[in-house]
Amino acid sequence: MAAANAMKRLIPLFDRVLVQRAEAITKTKGGIVLPEKAQAKVLRGTVVATGPGARNNKGEHVPLSIKIGDIVLLPEYGGTKVELDDNKEYHLFRESDILAKVEA
Repeated sequence: MAAANAMKRLIPLFDRVLVQRAEAITKTKGGIVLPEKAQAKVLRGTVVATGPGARNNKGEHVPLSIKIGDIVLLPEYGGTKVELDDNKEYHLFRESDILAKVEA
């Protein structure tokens, strides 16, 4: 419930997308705990909020191709880190920075 309230207060502008990165794998299937340096960088995330879209030359909104709840592939670097009231870490990307949408 707290995450939903925090999302209501943070509305991305234009073609920006708020993403919550997937959790890093910290333990192998055999139960071995991986040190932080050995963990792979997480390049997947779930879209939490989106802006209305960019504007074209006529000033009209161009809708985003991603929607809330989509799983996306993220670039290794980039995005702006955002921490909200629920003490979770989110990242703000432009739609054009997102590499792909993962279909189920």
